[in-house]
Amino acid sequence: MKIPKRLQPLVDDGLIDAVVSRLMSGKEADVFIVRCGDHIRCAKVYKDAVKRSFKKAAQYQEGRKVRGGRQARAMGKRSSYGRQLEEEIWQTAEVDALSRLNEAGVRVPDTYCCVDGVLLMELVSDESGDVAPQLGHVSMSEDEALKQHKEMMHNIMLMLCAGIIHGDLSEFNVLVDDKGPVIIDLPQAVNASANNSAEAMFARDVNNMRRYYSEFAPELLNTQYAKEMWALFEEAKLTPNSILTGEFEDDSEEADVDSVLDEIQAAADEEQERLARINFSDEE
Repeated sequence: MKIPKRLQPLVDDGLIDAVVSRLMSGKEADVFIVRCGDHIRCAKVYKDAVKRSFKKAAQYQEGRKVRGGRQARAMGKRSSYGRQLEEEIWQTAEVDALSRLNEAGVRVPDTYCCVDGVLLMELVSDESGDVAPQLGHVSMSEDEALKQHKEMMHNIMLMLCAGIIHGDLSEFNVLVDDKGPVIIDLPQAVNASANNSAEAMFARDVNNMRRYYSEFAPELLNTQYAKEMWALFEEAKLTPNSILTGEFEDDSEEADVDSVLDEIQAAADEEQERLARINFSDEE
């Protein structure tokens, strides 16, 4: 196929030998299948801020480190320099998150380089060498659902131990290869310790996985992994070797009405976004 303009510099530098096909066009990026020597990989081309449709981006970016005071002031004033910095932070956030999670033992794609807003990374494939399907397009037995859900909870626990929350985890941001689920799409990754919305986002991620896998294993609806993990995290007792049970007893005597209402609203927003993603996927 014709080489897209954003990929031409990587071709000129010898990082990409050929563009095989367009894999997908999403709300935040376009992804292409490319050939690099003897390897087939994918190139993720991040869209400019004016073309992205990711909601509440500022909420996700809260707590991310900025190099210095001048940069922070520029971003606060929304100057052209500040907007440029925000773009750099948005584009490099996924690379940083993937590298840290890979080191932590989380199943995520390998990354190779990020040049001018283009991330060159591993193409997650199935046993036949074809692109691995999204979790949302995979049917499974009850036993397989329980097995995969356990693997997902372990991966999410490792992420939290590394101080990272996905922030937009759903069946659309997980691929399934012959070894199990692989977590993808982390440009909106959240700092677990420095973001005021971290707990709510973490609960939404975990509960999204519970919701999907419970379609095949209804018993999962009774689990409380989000509350269990977060309580251990807040007490600095969560480790990569923690044994999770999915059980949690809330000892608080009074309900935090505002938190409950926030959680209900977040769930409603998530459902609307989930339906929009389904419609967007059907249109592809």
